[in-house]
Amino acid sequence: MNISPKYVTDDSGERTDVIISLAAYETLLEDLNDLAAIADRRSEDTILHSQFLEELRADGILRD
Repeated sequence: MNISPKYVTDDSGERTDVIISLAAYETLLEDLNDLAAIADRRSEDTILHSQFLEELRADGILRD
């Protein structure tokens, strides 16, 4: 992802703000939401990949 930020500086040249495109902002928000979901589920039990595939097949979500 190419963010290409533009910076706003104060009178002393210190960066105070950043400007990015709306598309880049939305992409960053999606990534942040994904990371939050991962963090929320960190303590959940895990299952084997093969078991997960079996459950998807049983629910009709995945076909061979």
